[in-house]
Amino acid sequence: MPRATAAAAAATARHVLETATGLFADRGFADVSLDDVAAGAGVTRGAVYHHYRSKAGLFAAVAADLQSSIADQVVDAATAVGDDPTDQLRAGCHGFLDAITAPAPLRVLLVDAPAVIGWQEWRRLDAENSVVHLREALAAAGVDDGIVDALAAHLSGAMNEAALWIAQSDSPDARDQAHRALDRLVDAAVRD
Repeated sequence: MPRATAAAAAATARHVLETATGLFADRGFADVSLDDVAAGAGVTRGAVYHHYRSKAGLFAAVAADLQSSIADQVVDAATAVGDDPTDQLRAGCHGFLDAITAPAPLRVLLVDAPAVIGWQEWRRLDAENSVVHLREALAAAGVDDGIVDALAAHLSGAMNEAALWIAQSDSPDARDQAHRALDRLVDAAVRD
């Protein structure tokens, strides 16, 4: 049987990843098998193993891909508002809250990932993606270097908790409340 080209192999790996993302988002890590992913992607189980080695490896790839996507959305939101660093910080934070509360990132990153890939790996992915932009935005907005890292940790944690609160809330205006509260946090963060 002829070997797939590198482009075809990359396309298959991407398709498997996208299929797995949807399944993990809908059902959670525990309720998805590699057979489910293979069937959903229209490939063999061996193809899934070839690209991702294990269910945990596939999930880790999904988590990394979602973290990267969220970071891109944060940057897009921040750059869309112009050049003012405080406006960019605020827009990026709001962009993060909206991105993380989409079904796939919420379930995969905030519910399952800390247990599946481990807290240290989860924090590493977060630090390499959204948190790096948050830290840069805080520094650009004039936050003292001596507290930038601590403030980034506080804001990041607050936004992750707000996302879980939105997801669990029965209030029809939970998202609006969370965004208003986030504005207060950002105002406090950049106040002299």
